[in-house]
Amino acid sequence: MVGEEGAFVLGWDEVLTEEELSVTLKVLCMSEEEFKEYKEQDGWADDSEEEENSTLSNEALSRLKTPCKKLLYDSVLLTLESYGADLKAEQDLLNNKEAYEKLSRREQQALHVRYGQKRILHQLLELVQ
Repeated sequence: MVGEEGAFVLGWDEVLTEEELSVTLKVLCMSEEEFKEYKEQDGWADDSEEEENSTLSNEALSRLKTPCKKLLYDSVLLTLESYGADLKAEQDLLNNKEAYEKLSRREQQALHVRYGQKRILHQLLELVQ
C-alpha cells in the first residue's frame, strides 16, 4: 500500500501521495469484518469516482473520521520523536547567527530541510487534532 519507501509525502497544502495514504487509512481503520470482505474482493470495487473527489488537501485531512485522525496524529508524533531536536531547538539555531555560521554549508542545508519537515508535521498535528 505504501510503496517501496514506506513513507507518505506531505506538502504544505496537501498530501502528495494521497492515494497511498487514503488506502492505508481505510485499511488500518477497518473492522475485522470489513477487512475480511476487503481481502475477499481483492480490494474495493471500482470506486474511482469517489477517489477523484477525495483529494487529501489540508481541509480534507481536518475532516477525516476520528479513528483516522488519531492514527495520523500518533504517527506524526512518532515521526517527530525520531528527530534529534524539536522544532523550537531548530528555530533557535536558525535564529542564532553566530551558532548558525559555525555550521558547515551541508549542516546548514540539513538544518533547513529538517526545520521545514518539522513545520509540515506540526501543521499536520494541528489539522488532525
